[in-house]
Amino acid sequence: MEENKKYEFEEIHIDKLKLDDENPRLPKSLRDSKPSQEELIEFMLLDASLIELMLAIGENGYFPGEQLLVTPTEDGNYKVIEGNRRLSSVKLLNNPNLATVQKAKVNKVIEETTERPENIPCLIFPSDAEIHRYLGFRHITGIKEWRLLEKARYLNNLRESLFSTIDIHNTSREIAKMIGSRMDYVRRILVGYEVYKIIEDEKFFQIRDLNDTTFYFNYIVDSLSRAHIRAFIGINFQAEKPSENLSENNLKKWTKWLYEKNDQNKTRLIGNSSDLNDLNSILAPEHNDALIAFDEKGYSLERAKELTGVQDIVFRDFIANAHNYLEKADAMILKVKNIYPDLDTDLRNIKILSTKIGSTAKEMEDYEG
Repeated sequence: MEENKKYEFEEIHIDKLKLDDENPRLPKSLRDSKPSQEELIEFMLLDASLIELMLAIGENGYFPGEQLLVTPTEDGNYKVIEGNRRLSSVKLLNNPNLATVQKAKVNKVIEETTERPENIPCLIFPSDAEIHRYLGFRHITGIKEWRLLEKARYLNNLRESLFSTIDIHNTSREIAKMIGSRMDYVRRILVGYEVYKIIEDEKFFQIRDLNDTTFYFNYIVDSLSRAHIRAFIGINFQAEKPSENLSENNLKKWTKWLYEKNDQNKTRLIGNSSDLNDLNSILAPEHNDALIAFDEKGYSLERAKELTGVQDIVFRDFIANAHNYLEKADAMILKVKNIYPDLDTDLRNIKILSTKIGSTAKEMEDYEG
């Protein structure tokens, strides 16, 4: 390969192509076990819908535009960085005995198809670093996205292999430029992965059914975009090492709130924007009584939120907005050509409702007094 080329095209026989046992899409439990090629094919069969892909290739052949992205290995073979599902499909088409699961489905594909491609178009990259630059754009911000935890593993691999000597902020900036993303988003993913690794190392705090395949990594990334949740966990984006002062006790609480299910199979929080916003409000330093109610007394999120006084602000805004819209209607009335038939009814209902609100407010003041 010429040194001035980043890659070259070649058709390579499938016997010289090896599946990537460090693929970020693989669960950590599988990657840590140093799986064999047969075990990787088994995982693909169970998890990656290979049967449909086998059927498509077996009927139509291998499309030349779908090159595998590979790097040479010391033993003269090639590691497939991109295209492990396609390689698994082709290997099974040529040797269905590789299937240790879903054997009947694999044999059915063999019976129904005739194409058995052996030489596969590949782009050979001289190093992982070169291929990672391409994959970073394609999978993180491009047209073929991975799940967020897979993205996080990949970005962390980039960080360790290419930017291990610089701080998190500059690393985030460099990776963001590399993959065409925003620096703050990359930083949240990288720091979020540090947090995730702690949770993983603690065996997911022994929460039933929680593991690397059931963990929603976006909960971490979304939580880290909220200042009070971030501070509660102990993450400081301004520090050179944002997770240096992480509170494992509070991280455990956060994890249990989002993932531990009660007898009704429900968690205390749902990881959507609404619940995370409410939690962020409860965790504000001035709302410690709300946090105590939620964390120690078992209040629901909604009930604990009431102690923050946020409803007072929302109520005031509703009244102010209603008044504002009525003022606008009053200013517009002389320009209206056709008064709609139900105007009198609507105005009467507004008056009744405003009177009711005023009476309720007065009763509450008298009660509290």
